Amino acid sequence: MRRLVWVVGFSLSLSACASGPRLPPAPKLPYPAWYVGLAAPKYMEVWVETVDVLDQRGLAFFRVHGGVAGYTGKAEGWHQGGGKSKPVNNVDLPDQLFLRWQSLVEPQAYKIKIQIPQWVRDEMVRPERVLCQWNQQWKTDYREIITLGMAPGGIVKVWVGGSCLGFREVGRFQAEVEPLGPYRGASKGKYVSLEPENKAYVDQHGIPYGSW
Repeated sequence: MRRLVWVVGFSLSLSACASGPRLPPAPKLPYPAWYVGLAAPKYMEVWVETVDVLDQRGLAFFRVHGGVAGYTGKAEGWHQGGGKSKPVNNVDLPDQLFLRWQSLVEPQAYKIKIQIPQWVRDEMVRPERVLCQWNQQWKTDYREIITLGMAPGGIVKVWVGGSCLGFREVGRFQAEVEPLGPYRGASKGKYVSLEPENKAYVDQHGIPYGSW
C-alpha cells in the first residue's frame, strides 16, 4: 500500500533545524515543473477554492492553484484544453487531484476527487518533436499541462497537453455538491459575487445544461 505523507502547501521552511521537518527531495522530471490549468465555458463564471494534489510518491500538497479560471469562446461546449495555468513546483506527477469550486451562475459549491490514469503520467514525460505554431520553430516538447474544465451542474472535463502539443482528453467527470456550501461553511453560505455581464447573459439566455 502506498505510504501517504501530508505536506501542507509549500510553507515548509528550508531553514528548519536539523532535527525538524525537511522538504522531500525534488522529483526527477524532464522539466522544472508541471502545470495545472483552470477553465470554464464563457459566461459560466467559477471561483476555484482549491486544487490539491496527491502525487505518485504518496505526498499530498494543498492549494497548488485556485481563484479565477480562463474562459472559452462560447457558453456551449468546450475548447480543447488550455485555461489559466500555474506551475506546480517540487511536486511529482499527479496520482489524484482534489478540486473544490463555486459555480457562481447557479450558485452551487462542488467537490471532486479525480484519479489520474497511468497513461497520462506516461504522456507527461514522453518527449515529442514538434513545430510550434506560435513561433514556427521546432522544439522537443512535453505534455506537462493538466487542465481542469468546470461547468454548471458539477461537470468536470480534464485534458493533458503542452505549450506546442495538442491536448488530449483524459475524461469527463461528475462532481458532487459540497454539503457544507461555499468555503465549507466558513462564509456562512455566501458565494463570491457574479460579474454583471455574466449575470446578464444567464438572465437572458439561461444555463445551457447538457452541452458540456
